[in-house]
Amino acid sequence: MGKVIAVCISPEKGTPKQDVGSAAFLEDWGLEQDAHAGKWHRQVSLLSYEKFQAFQAKGADVIPGAFGENLLVAGFDFRSLPVGTRLRCGDVLLEVTQIGKQCHHGCEIFHRMGECIMPTEGVFARVLHGGVISAGDEMVLTQE
Repeated sequence: MGKVIAVCISPEKGTPKQDVGSAAFLEDWGLEQDAHAGKWHRQVSLLSYEKFQAFQAKGADVIPGAFGENLLVAGFDFRSLPVGTRLRCGDVLLEVTQIGKQCHHGCEIFHRMGECIMPTEGVFARVLHGGVISAGDEMVLTQE
């Protein structure tokens, strides 16, 4: 079981996401008002809070959303979950579609720290069933 720490969106691609506390997740689309939403396989990005904290401990001055993640969640090592894994958070049902992504090496974090965790730790999902997710909500693995 996991706990949602932050829910983040950005109105434009290429900009850091901002923690908005709560957002609507639209079926087969992604987060309402997020620039990365759309009919594709990377509708939602997830990052493990523990990995975020470990990166902060290296001296990175980062806040939720800095890696472009939509959901920062404690209690899961997302990169260890296989593609096809389903996650339930309230009414929202997500399906993991991709583990990691190629880094463009142009992000601000990479320039400051010489590395970025999103390419190896970030996970992407599509929205199978919509609803609202808020910070503090519980997330569970499901077989549905």
